Parts: sequence; structure tokens; C-alpha cells
Amino acid sequence: MEINKHPSTTQSISKSAVGIGLFAVLSAAVIAITQVTTVDRIEANIREAESKALYEIFPASIDEQLYDHRVALDVGQLNVDPGTTGYQAIQDNQVAGVILPVTSSMGYSGDIDLIVGIHADGTLAGVRVISHKETPGLGDKIDRSKSDWIDSFKGARRNGRDDSNWAVKKDGGQFDQFTGATITPRAVVQATGVAIDYFESHRNLLLSPANREKSYAE
Repeated sequence: MEINKHPSTTQSISKSAVGIGLFAVLSAAVIAITQVTTVDRIEANIREAESKALYEIFPASIDEQLYDHRVALDVGQLNVDPGTTGYQAIQDNQVAGVILPVTSSMGYSGDIDLIVGIHADGTLAGVRVISHKETPGLGDKIDRSKSDWIDSFKGARRNGRDDSNWAVKKDGGQFDQFTGATITPRAVVQATGVAIDYFESHRNLLLSPANREKSYAE
């Protein structure tokens, strides 16, 4: 009797199922690796942008170890992720100023992450946007690479929480808005005010040199 050497339909289906299963597992692994790599790259890019922005606000001539001079924060008030720290600019063993992270949830296209530099006397040393998703050509003018609008905060001082001048011009304040985009600059002005509020309510702690914490670079 001749033996049928061709695989049965059941065997073919079984082999196909195994092949599909292996393909699915491999595909999932590739996707997972890609996602992890992408997240790591994004985080590295954010840290690099933050480091650059820190030294734009307080140059290395003031404190070349600025990135290492961390201070713990009440992250809930600043709307930032747990574990996020502030920075102290130390000069002649005194805190010359601090840099506080703050996130605005009032952006047109999502969260806007900022760092706000404040001199010990309460005037602003500078503000930088670390990440955002605002509309190219409109809201993205908060990015210093797109416009110098963010420089308008340097040297500014807010006269208390009720300072009506601390707003965009459309709302009766001192800061320009963008043509066709008011929501984005309004969000940055508001978030900067939150950072100032935090500084004023935690002034003694922030202006006392903290123990040096481990930096990302170490």
C-alpha cells in the first residue's frame, strides 16, 4: 500500500499557526525594544535640552556645578512628575538663585514643560520651554529656537499674586501674545506665575544650600 507522504490539512494548519505565533512574538519583541529605545532617546534628549537651558539661565560663570546642585520639591504644586528636582545656583557659598520646573496643562495641544529661573531677590533670571506639542508656526514661538518671545521674562518681577500686569496684553497684562495664538503664551505666563508663587512660599528652604544630590551624569 502506498503511503501518503504529503502533510495532512491539519498538519499544514498547525505549522502555519506555529509560524504565525512565532512571527507575532518576534514582532511584539521588536516593537517593545523599539519603544524602550525611543523612550530612552526622548528622555536623553529632554535631559540634554534641560541641561543646556539651565546654563542659559544661570551661566557656568555663576555656578559650573549647577546641574549637581539639586533641591527637593513639592512636585504637586508645580504639576511635575514625582522625583523631579529644582536646582540651586551657588555663588560664594550662597544661593544666588534657583531654577524650578513647572508644567502647564493649559497648552493648546497638550502639556508645556518649563524651567523658571529666579534670582534670590525674586526677579526672573529667565524662562525656558523644555518640551511642548504646540502648533508649528503659531504656538511653537514659545521655543527660543523659533522666537525670542521667551526672553521677555528675563528681569521681570511680579508684584504679588494679584498683579494684573502679569498676563498677556489681550488680558490687560504686559506680555505679548502671538498673532492667531493666545492660548499658548497665556499658558506659559500662568505657569511662570505658579513657579514664582512656589518660590515665594518656600523662599527660606530654596535659598538654603541643599545637600548635593546625584546627577544624571554620574
